[in-house]
Amino acid sequence: MIHLPVLITDLGLILAAAGITTLLFKRIKQPLVLGYILAGLLVGPHIKFIPTVTDNASIHIWAEIGVIFLLFSLGLEFSFKKLVKVGGSASITAIVEVVFMLLIGFVAGLAMGWSTMDSIFLGGILSVSSTTIIIRAFEELGVKHKKFAGLVFGVLIVEDLVAILLLVLLSTLAVSQQFAGADMLISILKLCFFLVLWFIGGIFLVPTFLKATKKLMNDETMLIVSIALCLLMVLLAVKVGFSPALGAFIMGSILAETTQAERIEHLTKSVKDLFAAIFFVSVGMMIDPSILIDYAVPILVITIATVLGKFLSSGMGALLSGQPLKTSVQTGLSLAQIGEFSFIIATLGLTLKVTSDFLYPIAVAVSAITTFTTPYLIKASEPFYLFLERRLPKRWVEAINRYSSSTAGITTLSDWKILLKSYTFNTIIHSVIIIAIVFLGSRYLQPFMTKNIINGNNGIIISLILTLIFMTPFLWALAIRKIEKKAYSHLWLNKKYTRGPLVALEVLRISLALFFVGFLIYQFYSTWVAVVIAIVLMIVGMFIFSRKLQGFYNKMESRFLLNLNAREAQNAQPEILPWDTHLAELIVAPESALVGKTLIELSIREKYGVNIALIERGKIMIPTPGRDERLYPNDKVLVIGTDNQLAAIKELFEGAKEEIPEESSFPKKDMTLQKIVINSSSPVYMQSIRSSGIREKTQGLVVGIERKGERILNPDSNLIFENEDVVWIVGNSKKVPDLLK
Repeated sequence: MIHLPVLITDLGLILAAAGITTLLFKRIKQPLVLGYILAGLLVGPHIKFIPTVTDNASIHIWAEIGVIFLLFSLGLEFSFKKLVKVGGSASITAIVEVVFMLLIGFVAGLAMGWSTMDSIFLGGILSVSSTTIIIRAFEELGVKHKKFAGLVFGVLIVEDLVAILLLVLLSTLAVSQQFAGADMLISILKLCFFLVLWFIGGIFLVPTFLKATKKLMNDETMLIVSIALCLLMVLLAVKVGFSPALGAFIMGSILAETTQAERIEHLTKSVKDLFAAIFFVSVGMMIDPSILIDYAVPILVITIATVLGKFLSSGMGALLSGQPLKTSVQTGLSLAQIGEFSFIIATLGLTLKVTSDFLYPIAVAVSAITTFTTPYLIKASEPFYLFLERRLPKRWVEAINRYSSSTAGITTLSDWKILLKSYTFNTIIHSVIIIAIVFLGSRYLQPFMTKNIINGNNGIIISLILTLIFMTPFLWALAIRKIEKKAYSHLWLNKKYTRGPLVALEVLRISLALFFVGFLIYQFYSTWVAVVIAIVLMIVGMFIFSRKLQGFYNKMESRFLLNLNAREAQNAQPEILPWDTHLAELIVAPESALVGKTLIELSIREKYGVNIALIERGKIMIPTPGRDERLYPNDKVLVIGTDNQLAAIKELFEGAKEEIPEESSFPKKDMTLQKIVINSSSPVYMQSIRSSGIREKTQGLVVGIERKGERILNPDSNLIFENEDVVWIVGNSKKVPDLLK
């Protein structure tokens, strides 16, 4: 008898259970994640009346792969440029929410008598909302065009990055078993260093590689390359002491900046769905139903704390960032749940063996409950805002509106702010690159050189020279490169008392570059004489070859910026406006009354107060379209308006159901090819095809007639039906027989 490995048996059992439960949850219109968790509960070790998984260790390995692909897909949706663009409102809202929920979770855990570590992890679990659940709820409720939806998506982007930071900090805390400020600071600095380094290196190399190999990349090759890049970054992240999930997230966010992002997301979706399903099933396998019964009260308490805490913290954060009361209330109620990142944080606690067994199933139970409540909370957000507006003192509402209006104005940066911001970015970016080159040269290049190529002092000298050559363009950019020339000249010429600080800034830049050179030399030689000689030679060389260094650096910078902005240039869209007016993308449905009409005929601006900013037609972009521009099926139209204006016009684009004639709405499957035999009692006997009314009454088309052994294809409409004619008709299978039989 052939022996089947246990892993394959278990995998089959998991996928079978997941398939059945997801079909059920699809039927009852609930999130599939909950179906996966239920499947895991059924095939887990705690329920005995059906077959259960036996090789848990292998399943956990599959689940870890699932986490990797889940974070990779989240990274593809994340994008560091999106983080920069979300603006202050989303950042402030997310930070206020995360800080408050960390405190609420920690205090709630201590109040229930839990250990300090359990309470800290509970705070982490409650601090991050679920991107998957919110997007699904927004799509089902049709509110993606509303202003608060844009703010919520921005908050989710910031939260994704905060969740990654939490994974690193909680790992550090779990290992040290104490809140050591120095260790935390080192972990944060280390994370920031590698985030900057990987992002710069990834944007410079990965899009260039994809562009160079574009002609060779069919779908199969692109899938393999994308997964390979993901796993390579996972290996790199683990090598420097981070989690595999962080590496997957970083590579996803790098690929999100490329022009191939949508294609990669589409190709990897099936892989992600498979392994993510295994991960969520493994989540369910770790739930002990008896623990849920024993901890029913804590589950209820934490659920209430999650909903109220997230509503209040997110709403207050939105208000502080200058959002109107309505947007703040809608944002707070939309974010009142926990999801996939919460599972990952809970899994981290179990893996590191620093949290109690009951915390994990409690987190899953709270997630399940808040997942069910999310659509209802979003739907109730506007009525609740109207209730608050009526109940709150009038002066409070007026004060909030004044504050919101005052923060919506356009602010201008002074020359000093522009200059200091540019100098700070320049210093951080080039310092990270230089430090990375120093460590690569001293830790890897020099040992490799002395071991395999040139032994002794000569190998050390060659390694040092090569490292210095690689560093030189970045040292030049750090110390000598002119930054924000216009602002600098204004400050130098117009205000004499600013020359001192400007000189100090230049001295600081040069000193920092000299420090890095000295730091490099000291990694190879411990004598200060060698350090001084090398610094002098470096200064002389940088001034002599300044033009060549500038040209070389400019080429690298141009390539980096080209890669960074390629996707944005491909999908260029206008910036989002302030106030209640905002942008939304609507798609012209084929059955819409707008199809084929010019903008002047539609008079959308005059009737609804909505402006059309851009029309995207395939790969064609039509910014600020003219009055004679027509709308065609599946055009993507970028419109500007308020929530109410956009809601009113949305039906026009989608096409109202009552506008669709009944005869054109029958299912596609009803259109079939049928064979009908004419006899003397048939209603169409001795009538022509045209006069028989077949087309009008049955939505049918006569495609052939067989008469006395002769076949007539595509017969003329004047042909008359005779006895025993065999007629072939393409038409509505429900109507044709009634007319002809």
